[in-house]
Amino acid sequence: MLTHVSTRDLHSSHEIPRRAAARRRRLVVPARLRIMAWLVLLLLVALVTVVIVTRNLLLAEAQSDATDALNQEAAEFRQFATAGVDQETGARYENGTDLLERHISRQFLDDDEIVLGVTADGTIVPQRGREAIALAERDNRWQQILESAATTDILQTRDGRLRWVKVPVVDELGGPDGTFIVAYAIDREAREIDDTIRTLVLVSGIGLFVAAVASWVVSGQILEPVNLVRRAAAQISHDDLTERIAVEGHDDIAALSDQFNGMLDRLEHAFRAQRQFLDDASHELRTPITIIRGNLEFVDDDDPQERAEVVRLCTDELDRMSRIVEDLLLLAKAERPDFVIADEVGLVDLTSDIHAKLSVLGDRRWELESIAEGEGLVDAQRVTQGVIQLAHNAVVHTRPGDVIRFGSAVTASEVSFWIDDTGPGVRPEDAEAIFQRFSRGSTGGARANHTGAGLGLTIVTAIAQAHGGHVELRTVHGHGARFSLHLPQPVGYHERIDDREDSTA
Repeated sequence: MLTHVSTRDLHSSHEIPRRAAARRRRLVVPARLRIMAWLVLLLLVALVTVVIVTRNLLLAEAQSDATDALNQEAAEFRQFATAGVDQETGARYENGTDLLERHISRQFLDDDEIVLGVTADGTIVPQRGREAIALAERDNRWQQILESAATTDILQTRDGRLRWVKVPVVDELGGPDGTFIVAYAIDREAREIDDTIRTLVLVSGIGLFVAAVASWVVSGQILEPVNLVRRAAAQISHDDLTERIAVEGHDDIAALSDQFNGMLDRLEHAFRAQRQFLDDASHELRTPITIIRGNLEFVDDDDPQERAEVVRLCTDELDRMSRIVEDLLLLAKAERPDFVIADEVGLVDLTSDIHAKLSVLGDRRWELESIAEGEGLVDAQRVTQGVIQLAHNAVVHTRPGDVIRFGSAVTASEVSFWIDDTGPGVRPEDAEAIFQRFSRGSTGGARANHTGAGLGLTIVTAIAQAHGGHVELRTVHGHGARFSLHLPQPVGYHERIDDREDSTA
């Protein structure tokens, strides 16, 4: 069954992902705001932790102080009651009331501390402490303390909690003769601690606001180099890759700027090479295409000889186009890291193989000038390709019977191969130009009839550079040219080879 889908349905199906993407873009928070938010959040967590821990420590310390104070007061009263002697007169106290009155009258108490005495008949001895009146008169809760079987506990009053300790007083016969009560208003201390914590919270809030403003300013300064990179990237276009970032300092931002500039250099080089490649390729390919089109347009179909000649000319131009395309593809591959795969190669065998292949390039007197001995770390196929290209160049610039010398040599730091011909040499003004793409120089002589694309020496240069080396030209105009392929070797490579051979022997 065919289902009809309307244009509106199709539009809606595409609109939903676009709306979702738009919502995601709207939800993107600027990096500066995120940095500030994270810093403020971390500081907030730290401040909240400090406030909570501080309050708990202060409360624990207050309760510990209250307990210590109560135990101390109780211990002092026990010691006083055990002695039972007035230190001023030396006489013993007649009863518990005198004992309680005398001890209580001598106390110096804190604002939150209460001392209370109750005689055996229930009479309250004059109290000490600001909260004692509230306990004895307003709440009248002291009776609960007397009736409690515990010697220490917490009592809830209208003014807050009281932690108390009571010590019974006994007469000479061991009977009850009153009670000594000492209490501590722990909630009053807690309220003072809460006041302190509120002040701390207020100061922390002000500090948090100041930190937020400071983090906003600092994050802006930190992100300024990144914004500079962003603005520079926004100004870069396909036609203008010259924008660069000023590198200052030696920190991570400076390293980022330096890497960004390096990336721009590589991009600029790649775009320039691509543009030059397209310009040169279009220029070189335009000529054979024009030749082929011109001959095909004016060919006489009734003349078999002319038609055969046109086919031959078109075939030659197509072959030349094919060679140009192959050379251009080879140069494009030269930018890849796997263009050269170096391996240990026996230089004697490699030199001999190349010399055997050179003899078929042309009717010339091929002489093997020298042979390098030992091992070399090179790509044998690429080296062979480069040397043959140099030899082909020499064949083009010489005549039958001329001498072309080939050789190889090795030192502690490099391996070299060369082709030395007896042709017309290279003009000084062409010494650099001939290594450029599609450059044929202006040597004249045997070169005048050559129709190559001018990519041979460019390919040789690419092979040498892929090895980390270079191509050297030595020439005297009218007296031949010597092209040398110099390929560097890793430091200590030959010493390691010699040591390995010695250990094997």
